Amino acid sequence: MRTIKLTIEYDGRRYLGWQRLSDSDNTIQGKIEGVLTQITNEKIEIIGSGRTDAGAHARGQVASFKLNSEMDSVKMLDLLNRYLPRDIVVKKVVEVPERFHARYNATGKKYSYHVWNDPIPSALNRHYSFHYPKELNLDIMNQACSRLVGIHDFAGFSSIKKSKKSTVRKIEELSVEREGNLLHFTFVGEGFLYNMVRIIMGTLLEIGTGTMKLDVIEEIFESKIRQNAGETVPSHGLFLDEVYYK
Repeated sequence: MRTIKLTIEYDGRRYLGWQRLSDSDNTIQGKIEGVLTQITNEKIEIIGSGRTDAGAHARGQVASFKLNSEMDSVKMLDLLNRYLPRDIVVKKVVEVPERFHARYNATGKKYSYHVWNDPIPSALNRHYSFHYPKELNLDIMNQACSRLVGIHDFAGFSSIKKSKKSTVRKIEELSVEREGNLLHFTFVGEGFLYNMVRIIMGTLLEIGTGTMKLDVIEEIFESKIRQNAGETVPSHGLFLDEVYYK
């Protein structure tokens, strides 16, 4: 069998997240599988590099699947983008070695989160950034970002329920830049826990307003208690930008 790798861009507003659901076909995975099954006449199941939440977006989600069809990648790309909804686009179709696995072979991911920081909301950016009207101290927020970089137990920054799996993760890069009223946060790491980016974002915003002190980060690491961190910010400001492979 052949193994195919897809690179996918999508606007997640209309969908219930990436992962296929048993009671709804309104997911990114479900839509792509439906079209692939139609154009190849095979029952196709794709594997994503990871899940994205309902309402979150992607510029570079990666998925892989196996098939018997000899359809070439150029034709497959054309047919996918012809029949998929306009808010889901396959950017690349590449045949890869048989053992390639979109999730297990991933070595890291890059996410971004976008905040519209002005008392007046934006009509044009409202679907792709979180409106946060309070004044923010970017110097303090960058100091907080530096404390989150490295290898830590991020249990307190996650909505994950008790599990035997490790909650230790490594953040390689975490930074914030301002572009007018837009704040762009960049997260790069080996992997992220459930809601980890969105909870870190909520904590950074509260530190930026002075509602939380800078030392709260170490307290959350030590306590591992989710309630000690900030709120979980909305998903519509979140983008999966890139998945890294060796």
